[in-house]
Amino acid sequence: MNKPVIWVHGDCLSPHNPALQEYPDAPAIWVWDDALLEEWQLSLKRIAFIYECLLELPVMIRRGDVAEEILAFAKENNATKVATVESPSPRFESICQQIERSIDLEIFELEPFFDYDGYIDLKRFSRYWKVAEKYVFD
Repeated sequence: MNKPVIWVHGDCLSPHNPALQEYPDAPAIWVWDDALLEEWQLSLKRIAFIYECLLELPVMIRRGDVAEEILAFAKENNATKVATVESPSPRFESICQQIERSIDLEIFELEPFFDYDGYIDLKRFSRYWKVAEKYVFD
């Protein structure tokens, strides 16, 4: 039987997340990544923005080690797999490898907002938008 849970992460905080669309009745989880929070030292404004986005999604919110929390959530929900959306984050592949050691993982492709092959500093939205707006509005 195919019983998934959905892992929602920072690269697809949208109700149009392909994993949520594919499995609309599946339980979903967001994990505040302790290691990433410490590394990035996010501002309270950015944390509040993310939290407000999460409030619009059907997700259980947790905090800790991402892979451990997802696996615990999958076990609590008797899931047979984890479904998520691809991410360019350097931590994404490592987290996926940890998950795949214990349960099947399905990764959906995300249609890009715009086509661009160069480097963009993703730590600041303004830097991202400075590049993106040239492609979006032209």
